[in-house]
Amino acid sequence: ESRAANASKKEINIQWYIPSLAKPSNDTETKVLVIYAYNTKPVKITNIKTLSSTSMFSGYLWIPLARIISLQKKLSDLKQQVEKLMQSSKSLSSATETTCFLEQGETLKKIPSKNPKTNGAKVLLDEKTEEMAKRCLSEVKALLSAASAPSLPLTEIPFDITLQSIASLEDMFDPASGCIISEESLFNWIISLFH
Repeated sequence: ESRAANASKKEINIQWYIPSLAKPSNDTETKVLVIYAYNTKPVKITNIKTLSSTSMFSGYLWIPLARIISLQKKLSDLKQQVEKLMQSSKSLSSATETTCFLEQGETLKKIPSKNPKTNGAKVLLDEKTEEMAKRCLSEVKALLSAASAPSLPLTEIPFDITLQSIASLEDMFDPASGCIISEESLFNWIISLFH
């Protein structure tokens, strides 16, 4: 039977598998399985029986559930902090709006600034939020790095922090669901951790 799958751009698909709570007696902590697949070029698969592509990759990692839950909470806190920074930035931007008074009897008009913030806009981080981001991303790196040696904490943020990138990371570490990530710099950083 022919099946079709398309990825019009680079993307990584993350799925979680939580096995039954019964675990071997020699295992001390509950682990969950993260299953990932990504493509480095656009892909169109029309028949899975004849699949042969050098631009598609997949794999899996066992990760302690407690660390996933802890990381997701930290990413949620980081997302809230980024939202606050965006709100304060919008407040500053609206304070610089131009106000035009028209003839008597006409209403007041405001001309908004020309640089509206969006979910995809880079957020300028304050020192506290930058440190928070570095800690979260260092933990992401430690969980996803294929190397068994402990990884060093990040000294700089490896991609532009946007509300969308942090929301994507939060979704990625939600074991109750999966996600697809296609933001270029975040995608590149995540797949670099799997190698």
